[in-house]
Amino acid sequence: MDSPALSRDFLVNYARDTMPFARVRSPAPALHQEIDHLRQQVRGLLPAWGLPDTSAITLLNESENITFRIDPPGSPARTILRVYRHGYHDTGTIRSELAWMKALGSAGEIVVPAVVPTCRGDDLQNLHDALRGTERHAAMFTFLEGREPSGADLPAAFESLGRLAAGMHAQSAAWQRPPAFRRPTWDVETMIGRPQPIWGRWQDGLGLTAEDLELLDRAGDVLARRLDAFGRGDDRFGLIHADLRLTNVLVEGDVTKVIDFDDCGFGWHLYDLSAALTFIEDRPEAPALSEAWLRGYRAVRPLTSDERDEIPTFNLLRRILIVAWIASHIESETAQANGEAYTRGTCAEARRYLARFG
Repeated sequence: MDSPALSRDFLVNYARDTMPFARVRSPAPALHQEIDHLRQQVRGLLPAWGLPDTSAITLLNESENITFRIDPPGSPARTILRVYRHGYHDTGTIRSELAWMKALGSAGEIVVPAVVPTCRGDDLQNLHDALRGTERHAAMFTFLEGREPSGADLPAAFESLGRLAAGMHAQSAAWQRPPAFRRPTWDVETMIGRPQPIWGRWQDGLGLTAEDLELLDRAGDVLARRLDAFGRGDDRFGLIHADLRLTNVLVEGDVTKVIDFDDCGFGWHLYDLSAALTFIEDRPEAPALSEAWLRGYRAVRPLTSDERDEIPTFNLLRRILIVAWIASHIESETAQANGEAYTRGTCAEARRYLARFG
């Protein structure tokens, strides 16, 4: 069916509510000092890629990773250089991320940034972050033209997200991964279990009362039992993007391109739908966007009725995970913008979920 028109308020607020994760509100002098320091470190790395150290280095994003655009003097061949956050991935898991991106690019069905190797053929370089006293990794990618979908484009964009997710799931299911391939697993235990989930403990969520803790604990038990019964067959669990939101795609004409594989790992295929709905899953417009995503997905891969039945389970799993993320990233603009209100909404969703499944 056709998607209903999206409300003006929804369109106005969409970009604010779905901004990239963890854009830090640091005091200007401290932020400038960190960025200037990393820029100088990056400048020293550029010759490894055969680029002059006089290239313009423009900050694009100061989220959990630091991303710069590199413009060599007198050349239109700009690139992207990402400085990875410390402590989230090790060298092996980053190399695995890059390996999947290269495999997707080689398959030719989905447009992703190409990994730019150094002159010696390596995908990664190390740099020393003296301000934090840590070693960090850097990788270079081709620059992709395009814009983030917005406004009246959203239903079509969500349909495109579904097609892209299905295409990546099909490729990953058929791909022979390298022997040393390692990426995180996104399941109940690693997301909302104990003792230390990937994005922190949901029990530390903002504004949780004793009643809320008991509520979410019960909901977590129910969704864990349902997903255990749902299973991890190859038709429903595999290598996924895990953050395939509109902030991570670019549109140029009729082509939609996928960026930011930093969270990719092994998980349920339909988790990519729940990730796409992050921060808008309880809005009146969300069901229409969800249906658009499913319509796009089914154009590429089949979905069974029992998979559709578990969409509320994946949506609640993602919401509880984001409660933990907000608590562990309270310095970020996104966390501060959502805060306790997101906790309250998650508890409301948990009550509805238990009324249906509990």
